[in-house]
Amino acid sequence: MIRHPGLQGKTRSMLRALALLAGLACSGAMAAPSTFGPVIGSALLCRSQLDNAYFHAYLTQAFGPAYKREGGAWWFKTEASLWGAQVSEVMVSDDSSNLVFVAAIVDSKPEEFEKSVRDGAGVAFKPVDASRYPLRKSNPGSTIAYARDKSKIYCAKFKPQPPGR
Repeated sequence: MIRHPGLQGKTRSMLRALALLAGLACSGAMAAPSTFGPVIGSALLCRSQLDNAYFHAYLTQAFGPAYKREGGAWWFKTEASLWGAQVSEVMVSDDSSNLVFVAAIVDSKPEEFEKSVRDGAGVAFKPVDASRYPLRKSNPGSTIAYARDKSKIYCAKFKPQPPGR
């Protein structure tokens, strides 16, 4: 315990602030920066170049380290929204496959989310078949898929591996 009367109140305030920050970091999800929509939203709609190293660094800076690495991707918990829908997770590819991608899990059904994207970004999606749970594709190549009772939106591009890999 600090006994200096002038420092005691300041130290308590600083310790409270540090505890709050530590709690936010440990909760697994941090609030999105103001650049989330333009950076991640554009990537998900295939409107920007896909560079998994760039997106990994961006997501790490914005939300802290990935909480898991699975299925050829780094997974980040988020507290963000895109086109009026809550985004709970964002994934970015690692270098283990011939695809580079950015994906997000959105807390709404594909039909609802498709309408939100069309209204918010002006991008139309069309079902690729007449099945019960069709993928929906946009002209630039973005895809909306069913993820149980949620949506997954992603943009994936072929990335040739270096020779000898």
